[in-house]
Amino acid sequence: MQYLRYLRFFPLYAVLLVVYNILMVSTDYTQTNPAVFKVPLPSGGEGFDLHLGDLLVMIGAVFYYIEMLKATSNSKLTLIDHLLSMVVFVIFLVEFLVVPGAGTPMFMILTLMSMLDIVAGFTVSISTARRDIAFGGGLEH
Repeated sequence: MQYLRYLRFFPLYAVLLVVYNILMVSTDYTQTNPAVFKVPLPSGGEGFDLHLGDLLVMIGAVFYYIEMLKATSNSKLTLIDHLLSMVVFVIFLVEFLVVPGAGTPMFMILTLMSMLDIVAGFTVSISTARRDIAFGGGLEH
């Protein structure tokens, strides 16, 4: 069970990448973007259809929050998480540019979220490291 602790360094956007690719290959998802279910509104209004692409973007937003929490860790293995996230972003970007089925606005949003995960993750890690150094330097004097 020791290997399970390393699972927290797995980039969550890789899950979205795999799910999108499975949908792209197995169905005509990129053309249809089917509604998953209808969301009723408490106002008594008509409600709205929640499409599969919308759901994937919503899951991506939740993953972004979790990734930011992971970035605040001061573990030495956080760098591995950032590097794996960079690999996932590169795959997102290459697929967006090269694969016709990935040239959708929803995939572009997921690619952008993956890039922001990297930028924000490095930013948080650097600012956390600066704070740790400043705090540690104050104790040594």
